[in-house]
Amino acid sequence: MSIRSVKKPLQCSVCPKVFSCKFRLMTHYRTHTGEKPHHCPVCQKGFNEKYKLKQHQKIHTGERPHNCPVCQKGFIYKSKLNQHQRLHTGEKPFQCSECLRDFIDKYSLKQHQRVHTGEKPFQCLLCQKTFKQSSNLTTHMRVHTGEKPYQCSECPQTFSVKCSLVKHMRNHTGEKPYQCSECSKAFSRHYALVAHMTVHTGHKPYKCSECQKGFSTKAQLTLHLKVHSKEKQYSCSVCSKSFSQELSLVKHTKSHSREQTHQCSRCLKSFLHETNLVNHMKTHIQEIINSDV
Repeated sequence: MSIRSVKKPLQCSVCPKVFSCKFRLMTHYRTHTGEKPHHCPVCQKGFNEKYKLKQHQKIHTGERPHNCPVCQKGFIYKSKLNQHQRLHTGEKPFQCSECLRDFIDKYSLKQHQRVHTGEKPFQCLLCQKTFKQSSNLTTHMRVHTGEKPYQCSECPQTFSVKCSLVKHMRNHTGEKPYQCSECSKAFSRHYALVAHMTVHTGHKPYKCSECQKGFSTKAQLTLHLKVHSKEKQYSCSVCSKSFSQELSLVKHTKSHSREQTHQCSRCLKSFLHETNLVNHMKTHIQEIINSDV
């Protein structure tokens, strides 16, 4: 047996994976660091391996030599065509040994199996946080770098993930894809639809730990809890009076900024609201009676 054949495999110091050569190990480390040294000259998108860049560049050339015989959809790689054809046949040849769930490709099965094993092989070297998928690590790294590659075409706002941009664009387009099945009211955010459905179901999943009162949204519960804690974080800059709700403070500050136009004809005292003047006039009722006698 040759010395070469018994060469000790190289193991990743972050995860249990092993490699036969140093080049493959060093390339693998990029999945942990998020490093992508190979950039597309057309769109500047980065890749951790050169062959992935070459695959990507076919997107710009439009080259799709492998066509589906059923729907004529074209693919850059034959492996992707084979995977696509399973959508037509319904074939799912890869089965999870734990829950017997089937998948159309090996990659999807491998990702799913981490639900059972709890494996998170992709680790951030800056904060040690771990992830199940390399794409999640890539997104997380933007927390440290501050990178926001997704820019709105309508305004200057940028985002670190594409889904945030998609949601933001609805502010410009007015699109409301989430529709209530009961009253047809539509919403731009899924969580808004979920909160709205409680109007029909009466479901109030957020319970106050102090009085057991139920609320349909977490925001309503948070607001209610201030009643128990007596927290009054909103203070008037004029008289220092505090309020538990910002809306109450806004209403209060108007008493300082607006003229008190309702004036008592007896003592010339002024009031912001007419109802307050009417109540005040009761203090002069005896004077009025005596003057009319």
